[in-house]
Amino acid sequence: MFIKLLKFLLIPTQTHLLLHNFGMLKNNINKTEIIMKKTLILGVFALLLLGSCVSKKEYAALEAKQKETQDLLNTATVKLNSCLADKASSEARAKALEDRIADLKSSNENLIQSNKDLTMLTSKGASNIEKTLESMREKDLKITRLQDAISKKDSVMLALVTSLKKEVGINDPDIEVNVEKGVVFISIADKLLFKSGSYVVNERAKEVLGKVAKVVKSKPDFECMVEAHTDPVPYNKPPLIDNWDLSVKRATSVVRVLEDLGVNSSKLIAAGRSQYVPIASNDTAEGKAANRRTRIVILPKIDEFYDMIEKEMKNLEAAGN
Repeated sequence: MFIKLLKFLLIPTQTHLLLHNFGMLKNNINKTEIIMKKTLILGVFALLLLGSCVSKKEYAALEAKQKETQDLLNTATVKLNSCLADKASSEARAKALEDRIADLKSSNENLIQSNKDLTMLTSKGASNIEKTLESMREKDLKITRLQDAISKKDSVMLALVTSLKKEVGINDPDIEVNVEKGVVFISIADKLLFKSGSYVVNERAKEVLGKVAKVVKSKPDFECMVEAHTDPVPYNKPPLIDNWDLSVKRATSVVRVLEDLGVNSSKLIAAGRSQYVPIASNDTAEGKAANRRTRIVILPKIDEFYDMIEKEMKNLEAAGN
């Protein structure tokens, strides 16, 4: 309905017809005004003549004529007022129609612009969706590669653990080799390395550390951290004053032995943990003995991790063949 009205108003023939009818109405109103003025003047003139030089019969006729003229004048006045009202109404309708046409034109222009904007947004949206999908594909590829790397890393660590157990000796109860969160741990009991309260490495321990050094030297892309632990029994033998000093001194003693055995010093780290990372209860002698330990942590350097994976996997494939 809205579109039909717009089409009707925008047709030039209909607009011209409306304006033509309005002009004819205006002309009729002007003619009526002229007739009324002439009639009024004629009536007044007749009355003047009637009062000065006419007989009663003529006066009566003129009076009747004047009454008729007055009636005509009244009728014309009514028609004039009606025409004026129609004129005002027509002008108001014309103004309303002009405003409506302007609104419709404005709405049409807005709709055209909105359609252009929507087309542009749709195009941008499609482009953004495509970019998002491409980004997701790249992320999926990275995740797949990372999962492959983790799988390879686990395989490399398993091979490393196997090699360490073979070199060190799997049946020794004082030596434990395992993997935790992708890192290889060699845990050596305190009694195998040091005498009670001492930080001097004994001769038997040097034999075990020699086997560890052999494996570490064969993995140049790995770092080796020596981590010493104690039980909570107070320690104070100058120059050492507590378990912190004792644990650090034991760690550095082991590091120096590994250096003497040929391990690259830049790959070694010494760390003392005192009594604060127990693995068993300190309420029993057995628990305290378990907590007095030295761990050698073998871990890959992050910046060389992927190269190491490729090399180790090639070695594993060659060994399998």
